Amino acid sequence: MAEIFKKLALLGDVWVLWLLLAASIFSVGVIIERWRVFRKSRVDFSVFIDRLTSFLERGNLAGAKELVQNAQGVETRVAAAGLNHLFKGYASVEEAMTSSLVLERNRLEKNLIILGTLGNNAPFVGLFGTVLGVIKAFNDLAVNGSSGVSVVMAGISSALIATAFGILVALPAVIANNAFQTELKKKLANTQSLIHLFQVYLKDESEGYLRRAVKKEIDEEVRI
Repeated sequence: MAEIFKKLALLGDVWVLWLLLAASIFSVGVIIERWRVFRKSRVDFSVFIDRLTSFLERGNLAGAKELVQNAQGVETRVAAAGLNHLFKGYASVEEAMTSSLVLERNRLEKNLIILGTLGNNAPFVGLFGTVLGVIKAFNDLAVNGSSGVSVVMAGISSALIATAFGILVALPAVIANNAFQTELKKKLANTQSLIHLFQVYLKDESEGYLRRAVKKEIDEEVRI
């Protein structure tokens, strides 16, 4: 087993550098793909929730549905799920919105584990390459003797490049993953606010505009 590892080590750190280069390209691809997904899911939530609240306050279901249909974003799709189940009661609305939220979260979290894995492990892969390079350098010293000292020192300095490259690969992945995770948490908080907003109006015992609008919609469904 030791001989097999020795032969692998004597190959040096070149293959590790190629591996890190491939990981770096893959990481950049994931970052670009996730950035496009998050950008398409962006919405001015403060404006959106103010307009939605205004429609719900006045019981204007048509206006509320038009609002969520014209806007693009995680929050709008979750709100649309709630509006489509208003006539089934607040329990159904909560379940529908929660289900939509789970689906949206899975869509946004896709491939983020790749960035987290690269960010956590790329430095160790680089360190592994450095260790292989040092092993090869000392083997060259044993083979060449004192005349090979300068060659060995050059080999060790080259081996350290693998560690630096590993850190270089990890940094963008860590930064991007943290940014995406922060944006994801904000969107989850926004959707939770929407769920609570719907509950406020649906659990209201008074005959507000929204309850009358829902009853009207139920009556129309029954007549159909």
